[in-house]
Amino acid sequence: MSDPYQVLGVTKSASQDEIKSAYRRLAKKFHPDVNPGDKKAEDKFKSINQAFDAVGDAERRKLFDEFGEAALSPGFDKAKADRMRAYRRGGGGPGGPGAGAGVWNVWTSRGGTGPGGADDPLSGFSFEGGENIEDLFESLRGGGGGRGRGGRGRGRARAQRGGDIRGEVIIDLAEAVRGTTKTFAVTSPDDSVKRLKVKVPPGADSGTVIRLGGQGGAGAAGGEAGDILLTVRVLPHPLLERDGNDLLLDLPVTVGEAAAGATVRVPTFEGDVKLKVPPGSSGGTKLRLRGRGVPDPHSEGRGDLIAVVRIVLPPASDRLAELGRGVDELYPGDVRADLKL
Repeated sequence: MSDPYQVLGVTKSASQDEIKSAYRRLAKKFHPDVNPGDKKAEDKFKSINQAFDAVGDAERRKLFDEFGEAALSPGFDKAKADRMRAYRRGGGGPGGPGAGAGVWNVWTSRGGTGPGGADDPLSGFSFEGGENIEDLFESLRGGGGGRGRGGRGRGRARAQRGGDIRGEVIIDLAEAVRGTTKTFAVTSPDDSVKRLKVKVPPGADSGTVIRLGGQGGAGAAGGEAGDILLTVRVLPHPLLERDGNDLLLDLPVTVGEAAAGATVRVPTFEGDVKLKVPPGSSGGTKLRLRGRGVPDPHSEGRGDLIAVVRIVLPPASDRLAELGRGVDELYPGDVRADLKL
């Protein structure tokens, strides 16, 4: 992938707030809804999301700065990287003596690339395997004691459950609201690619864990297979913020609309709706569209979309200054009278 700092137009020393601000500005500019049918803008929007995925979170950014794109796999940390380095130095890893029947390959898909090529529908999923690497990762299989010399168990083999495979499914806010189905691939020990689908329910939030029972590492000595555990991560939206099941939208209105009242267009994930702005609305006034937020995954309820009024002034001019002084005469007192520390 391209340098995420260059994509976002920030320096490597930028603060997390600066990175988030740059992302929101660029995402808003290149969002597909703002540029319908523009393939270049769509590709740019994808690059911006990939860049923010790498450095938008402080912990992920730290790992990315040290280990590069490989660190984007969920669960990857310095300690694990050190163990993998030690394992490979000892001859393990792909192509080494430790590779083969007991190894689940580490595979990550981003931006639509994967075993099937550029059109492979695997974007938005990260997989991190390694549960079945013989001795090094024995404990991760959830099994009991070790093996004797030559890799043979002592006495009768005991049934062991296969290891769980943990991964991350990355979705945008629209997919979180509507629900979606993602396709991903897991490379099994015999090097055959197993494709699976996961349904992300409407209302899923970052941290939601989806379990695919029996799709993980194979059991030993007749033991049952492990599971695949996918943790959902929802990318931030350039225009909306999620607050529980509510969605917050910054709603620009003119001075005249705020003063006299107006009916304005508000976008939702189900299409545009009309919203009445009451006369005399101040900046920060919250207007609620009930049932236009995020579905509650545990009930049939749904949150609201809350439009927060932001009054937009026209460009500065003598005429505007004159009108402003006339409006000031209408205030009954000092608007900052209660502004005390």
